[in-house]
Formats: sequence, structure tokens, C-alpha cells
Amino acid sequence: MSLPEPSDDRPPVAAVDAARTAEADAPPDDALAGTDAELDLEPEPVLPEQVRQRVVALAATALPGLPGDELPVALRKVAKFAPNRRARLGGAAIATQLAGDPLFRQRITNRVLAEAGELGAAVIEGACPAAADPVEVAALAYLARPAGWRDLVEAAGAAVRAEADSAVVAELVREAEQRATRAEHDRAVAKVEADKLRDELARVREELGQLREESRVLARTLRETQARERRAAELLATEKGRANRAAADHDAELRRVRARLAEAESLAGAARHSAKEARSVDDARLWLLLETIGQAAVGLRRELALDPADRLPADFVADEFAEVPGAPDKARARAQDADDPGRLDQLLALPRAHLVVDGYNVTKRGFAEMSLEQQRKRLITGLGGIAAQTGDEVTVVFDGAERVHGLPPAPRGVRVLFSRKGETADELIRRLVRAEPAGRAVVVISSDREVADGVRRHGAYPLGADSLLRRLARS
Repeated sequence: MSLPEPSDDRPPVAAVDAARTAEADAPPDDALAGTDAELDLEPEPVLPEQVRQRVVALAATALPGLPGDELPVALRKVAKFAPNRRARLGGAAIATQLAGDPLFRQRITNRVLAEAGELGAAVIEGACPAAADPVEVAALAYLARPAGWRDLVEAAGAAVRAEADSAVVAELVREAEQRATRAEHDRAVAKVEADKLRDELARVREELGQLREESRVLARTLRETQARERRAAELLATEKGRANRAAADHDAELRRVRARLAEAESLAGAARHSAKEARSVDDARLWLLLETIGQAAVGLRRELALDPADRLPADFVADEFAEVPGAPDKARARAQDADDPGRLDQLLALPRAHLVVDGYNVTKRGFAEMSLEQQRKRLITGLGGIAAQTGDEVTVVFDGAERVHGLPPAPRGVRVLFSRKGETADELIRRLVRAEPAGRAVVVISSDREVADGVRRHGAYPLGADSLLRRLARS
């Protein structure tokens, strides 16, 4: 057990005076020495731990009150410790000195008894109060050593042991009560579980009864089904006989129909031969009629002095946008339509198709690292190749907000247009599409969502710029 720590405060002056008075009134040291000498014949008793700690604490508290010449050499350093460290660090030295130095013990006892007051006087007289702490009484008796002090020490030890036993018994009682409480709780839980199991058993029995009833119903249904199956098998055998007879009749009828079909095919062959000869006569008559109409149309054109129709609908729009081109608008929209070059080839294969290209939208996407002049030149050259391969009409439109001079001549079959100031290439493309007659295949190349949606409403086919770039890369 650890030693208790005494108070940090030194005893007041009045307490010191009272201690000195008690020391003056105490029996002379010679008398005490004689008593100790008589008791030295018996060995020191083994103090209970609590009594030993209390003795050391009382001695440590009274130690600073002794004059320096009365302090043993071994305890002079301990006396300088702080009150809260004196009993803890110097307890062994103090206990040893108390057991082996009766004079020192007597000096400590005088001061301890003076501090104890009435309890100390009662211990000296051997009349200890019943309500006094047995540990405190045993510690004072060990220091003062009156008659019967060993009995007091043994009684304190017995009291301490009894208290410990009482604590153990109380702990055992508490554990027993806790176990009883847990047992009661477990019994209640078991009862609840038993009720649940009984309810579950009743439910299972009820379900078992339902299952038995269902089993009886299913057995009855199975018997009825087997009976119907037997009747159906009998009907099936009857129907198979009828079907065999019908199949024989059908085969006979099929043979008759095939004979009629062969006869009809022979008649049809003769009719086709007659129709072929008649169609040859009709074709000759139709050719003669068309030739007559063509000669009449040529004569009528000559009679009316009509010029040949060498201008296309897009040429009328191009006449309005023949100004010098300008710089492109750097705004670029995102692609929305398909970019498959195969789709572009399919559309260009249509008769009299018209390919309209949003110029800067394509060049900024495919040749952004070049200058604007090089972008225009490369695109126009590639479109010239497409026009030569397909024979289709090709129009490329550029924004013309700023003037551009020195534009090279366009290849054969490629029309190059620049939008006028205040108008964008997107608007010019929509005007070109609107100018075309209904039913003509017009293909618009632009990755601008607005352009694609606008031309689609007028019947054109919008494709992304990547489709044309891939087509040019393949050429």
C-alpha cells in the first residue's frame, strides 16, 4: 500500500508551544528508556500496512519541528523535503529510525501526542474511545508504547482485516445480487422467448393444416387432370384418324392442282410471248412519239428565240454577293451531325447534287495552323478535285466582314462567295438553300448547330466538317 501524503502546512506556533509543554510534562527520557529497554527483549511486531503508513505519516509531519541537534543524521536531509514528498520518499528511513532509535521515537511521540490531543491522552491511559479509528489508535500506541500497546496494534490489524473481509463479503453479496438480477432477467427473457416459440408453434401447426388441405385439393385436382388427359388421348387418337384421312384427300387434291398449274404455266408462257411482241410494237410507237415531241420542242425554242438554260439557281444568289471578300469571323460553333465521308459520297452520287461548304468553319477545324489565305487556297483546291470527280455543283462561302484582295481564280465547277458587310456566311448559306427548287439534293458542310438546323428545315442534308476533311484527305 502507498504511504499517505501529509499536509503541506507546517504546524502553527501555538501547536509547537503545546508540543513543547507536552514534552515538558512527559515522563523523563530515562524512564521511557527503561521501559523501552524492558520491551527490547521482544522483537518488533509486524505492523499492518495501514498502521505502518500512518506511523510514517505522523513521524514525517512532526519531523520538521525537532531541533537540528535532535534530528538523526540519516533524517536531516529528509526533514528538508516538501511535506507532500517527505513520507513518500523518506518513509523507509523514518520507519527504520523509529524502530531502532527509542530516543528519537520518544521525541517524535511527544509532538505527535501533543497534536493528537484527547485521543493521545486516552491512548497513554489505555482507555481508547470506541468510536476512534483503530488505525490511528494503533499508530499512536506504537509510537507511545503504553502498557498493552501490542494488543492495540494487533486489534487494529484485526479491525483492518475485518474491514477488508467485510468489503470482500459486501463485494460477494453485490455480485450475488447482480447474478440474481441477471438470472431474473434471463428468466424473463426465456419466458418471452418461450411465449414466442409457442406462438410460432401454433402458427406452424396452422400452416401445416393449410398445407394438408392444399395437398388434398391438389391430389383431387391431379386425379381430375389425369382423367381429362385420358379422355384427351382418346380424342387425339380419333382426330389422328381423321387427319390421316384428310391428308390422303389433300394429297389427291394437290396432285390435281399441280396438273392444273402445269397447264396454266403453259398458257402463261404463250401469253408472255404474245405480250413481248406487243410491247416491242408499243416501244417502237413510244420512241417515235418522243422523237416527234423532241423535234417539236427544238423547233419551238428556235421559233421563240430562247437562250440555253446555262444559269443555275445559286448563280442568282451569287450575283448579289460578288463583292470583294473580307476577313472571317473567329467564332466557331460545335459539330452536331454525322462526320462519315461515306454518307457524303452517297449524297454526292445523287443526280444534280449541289455541295455548299461553310468555308472558314471547315478550314479552322482542319488547317488552323495555316494563315487564312493558305486555308482558303487549300480548301478551294480540294473542292475543285471533288467537282471534277463527281460533276456536281460546288459552292464555298466565306465570311467577308474585312476586305481580302488578290484571290486566285476558282477551279472549274467551284463557285466562291463572300458574305457582304453586316451579313454572315451562315445567312448566305441559308439563302442559297432556300433558292434551290424542291426535290434537289443540297448538301451543306458545316459543324455549326444553327446552320445545320436552319438548312435541314429547308430540305437540305447537313453534314459535319470532319466528313469533308476526311473526303479531302482520301482524294
